Amino acid sequence: MSVVVVDLDRAQLAACQEEVLDVYAEAMEVHTEAALSRRGILASHLDCTGLRAVAAMDGERLVGIAYGYVGAPGQWWHDQVRAALSPPVAASWLDGAFEVCELHVRPAYQGTGLGRRLVSRLLAEVETPTAVLTTPDRETRARRFYRCGGWVDLVRDLHFPGDPRPFAVLGLPLGTAGS
Repeated sequence: MSVVVVDLDRAQLAACQEEVLDVYAEAMEVHTEAALSRRGILASHLDCTGLRAVAAMDGERLVGIAYGYVGAPGQWWHDQVRAALSPPVAASWLDGAFEVCELHVRPAYQGTGLGRRLVSRLLAEVETPTAVLTTPDRETRARRFYRCGGWVDLVRDLHFPGDPRPFAVLGLPLGTAGS
């Protein structure tokens, strides 16, 4: 596999939305229709402040994606997470944080270090004090991946409206990304 990791600008991310959602479906083991229902979410992220995106390409095929932006009060995810944290914890982790929205690698490419390359490249030029994300709150390969990368639990057993699964909110002080 000769996979390269490249930066995507807003227009490039917008142009490959279908492929991004296909990677999401494969990595998350959900039906393509369920992934495609997330089009509106991805489209809304395109206008967010501080948007950064990186893609892993094997030739012309998208095999991994990572993107995020600087979160702010008034954004749905940010407000849900802030409400689950104590005010001091929320201030230290969420104020000015880079919110990693998606980090997915096709299963055939998992375990190759590609996820680490994606997250390292994504966060390398971010000028915020912290990065935050959510992942299902169970012991998975993803949880082990984040833990090994220095991410720490900020809150566990968080339930988002409309989703019965529990989630964990993880944080990473920047300057340690990719270590």
